[in-house]
Amino acid sequence: MSTLQISDLHVSVETDQGTKEILRGVDLTINQGEIHAVMGPNGSGKSTLAYTIAGHPKYEVTGGSITLDGEDVLEMEVDERAKAGLFLAMQYPVEIPGVTMSNFLRTAKTAVSGEAPALRPWLKDVRSSMEMLRMDPVFQERNVNEGFSGGEKKRAEILQLELLKPTFAVLDETDSGLDVDALRIVSEGVNRVKENTNLGVLLITHYTRILRYIKPDFVHVFVAGRMVDEGGPELAERLENEGYDRYLAGAQQADAVQQADAVQQA
Repeated sequence: MSTLQISDLHVSVETDQGTKEILRGVDLTINQGEIHAVMGPNGSGKSTLAYTIAGHPKYEVTGGSITLDGEDVLEMEVDERAKAGLFLAMQYPVEIPGVTMSNFLRTAKTAVSGEAPALRPWLKDVRSSMEMLRMDPVFQERNVNEGFSGGEKKRAEILQLELLKPTFAVLDETDSGLDVDALRIVSEGVNRVKENTNLGVLLITHYTRILRYIKPDFVHVFVAGRMVDEGGPELAERLENEGYDRYLAGAQQADAVQQADAVQQA
């Protein structure tokens, strides 16, 4: 069984005002087959965590580690991370003009697997996945995400997930902008991949509605670049009822104490 381990992760980003630390000591272990939901308010660093795992160059790791079965993920290039079994579904999927979905999917599968898939079984798998995701077959010949609605982009990402069969998937606010039907279809796709491949999932979300379809084993509360609480599915329901106010107050108090300590040491 594979394990994705994040230990004392610190990440900074350059802004107009200088270097800003976003992640401030994140610890998280995900075993293959587990679903971990990360919930928190806007600006808490959840997407930074997702993009750091995937290898976005904007984010500088200043401390800590990310390992996959003991291998140093931070030393891998972006494509090497994908080949190792990591997958990122972005909050805002990008358009790729001039590249059809059909070519993109087969090229990605070839890159990840190291060899081109046999054509007939591949086409059968693509058609089957698109049918289950209720995607019109004409999308195969459309350019990647170009002119797609928000729901169509999210379905296209789950199509990639189902065909590429990674070991771990980071889903960054996959529920964002989805109507009720699209949310159910996308969630069923994630559950189908997990059941068929023992997928490990890091699911980033603000709301509990997607968790009614994708049942988490663990729920983590993320505030001000740190994990501040964790529990089972019941924690998500409590967050739905109570919000994040008490965690935000605690984070502000912790920051004030840290700043006071820094002044004294100076």
